[in-house]
Amino acid sequence: SEDLDRGYIFKSVLGKGTYGKVVKAYSTRLKKTVAIKVLDMKKDSPSYLEKFLPREIDIIRSLSHPNIVYMVMELCVNGDLLKHININGAFPEHSSCRFFTQLCMAIQYLHNMNVAHRDLKCENLLLDTHYTLKVCDFSFSKRLTYTDGKMALSETYCGTSSYAAPEILRGFSYNPKVSDVWSMGVILYMMLYASLPYDASNIKRMVQIQMQHNCDFPNAVSVSCEAKHLIRAILHPDVEQRIAISKILQTTENSTGSLCGPHVLMTQ
Repeated sequence: SEDLDRGYIFKSVLGKGTYGKVVKAYSTRLKKTVAIKVLDMKKDSPSYLEKFLPREIDIIRSLSHPNIVYMVMELCVNGDLLKHININGAFPEHSSCRFFTQLCMAIQYLHNMNVAHRDLKCENLLLDTHYTLKVCDFSFSKRLTYTDGKMALSETYCGTSSYAAPEILRGFSYNPKVSDVWSMGVILYMMLYASLPYDASNIKRMVQIQMQHNCDFPNAVSVSCEAKHLIRAILHPDVEQRIAISKILQTTENSTGSLCGPHVLMTQ
């Protein structure tokens, strides 16, 4: 095996992304196998190295949550959510509920820390040995700033078009917390139906459909009406009417008394 700096022994490449790769390595200090995000400082774009990377490192150093992973992280042996869906199909509704609860808790934590992820998608959600969901890849994340109590809106196009909110695709300044919620709705749809809610092959047409608040639900898959209502509440084109994470969690706590029930988060 090839030795890495600072006491890591390289094992294998787990995956490659826009700005580097994730490798499996053995930590001689921790005495366990971990995953490490490795960057190519010579090949990565200057804008990423000068703007996004320092921001990502600063954000990661400030975070501590059981549903978030970092630059050197525990090895999530069950891969990412998309890979699992591609192999096994849609998750049962009770499993989707559990994963979506964990996602809500993680993103609520980020938002309370005034951090927006800005690239939420199934590929950036990992599953550990206990099938606990872990949010990863903070390459496009941003620490939010305020002036006189008012959030400074984002203007940078971030994320993946299939998961991006219509306000981003339309080129408007946007509240990245609210846009993160839209991406969460696409993820929930993916978990339940093993497909995307919108066809991203024609972005202009997709945005038109999104702005009409249209969302088709395949009849072949048995999903509760409550789940469909929640997805529609999340995938609302009007940012003022899009349901907030706090509302989702508050509603479920009031109705179930627990965030771990069999139909958690499926009541609007």
